[in-house]
Amino acid sequence: MTASTEIREGVIERQPQPYYSPEEYLKLEEAAEFKSEYHDGKIIPMTGGTPNHNRIALNFSGAMNFALKGQAYDVFMNDMRLWIPSKRIYTYPDVMLVAGKLEFAEGRKDTITNAVMVAEFLSKSTASYDRGEKFKLFRSIPSFREYVLIDQYEMQVEQFCKTDDNKWIWSEYEGADAVFKLSCVEFEMSLGEMFDRVDFESESEE
Repeated sequence: MTASTEIREGVIERQPQPYYSPEEYLKLEEAAEFKSEYHDGKIIPMTGGTPNHNRIALNFSGAMNFALKGQAYDVFMNDMRLWIPSKRIYTYPDVMLVAGKLEFAEGRKDTITNAVMVAEFLSKSTASYDRGEKFKLFRSIPSFREYVLIDQYEMQVEQFCKTDDNKWIWSEYEGADAVFKLSCVEFEMSLGEMFDRVDFESESEE
């Protein structure tokens, strides 16, 4: 199914976006050249990442994967799909951490349901959504305990940690010497390491 546009007497009339079932989305996604997310009936194409986005993702996920080597954790970077059943959402987090055994969506081996931590990299087009509605969606996941927002335009990281009494604590890190620490696992790294080789000037020119 595809959305359509009709032109009548010089007036453009956009037709309602078609509804896709989760099964239709998954079938289309398997054959698609580029990834898309699924939002309760709507298919949302994903935009491509910038070099800085990729550098930060590799720095962060690589350091975390090395630190947790030999332990019961899995680190994924934008290639494992996450299913949020209560909201009917399929999404691809930038970086995702799973503790213990992977729990897959029914009938799938490429889609998990039990993320503990998600990190998203803020862009000008997605920052408001990542901070607001997307965070709300992730909070509906029973296993979810930590949310990390990493800026692509300056050396800044925001962190939201869930407490045992279901409150969320916000922390902020700024500057190369700041040391970022996860709360759900024993892991830390300086922002200087996280943003290694990131060219902020190139982002500001776009």
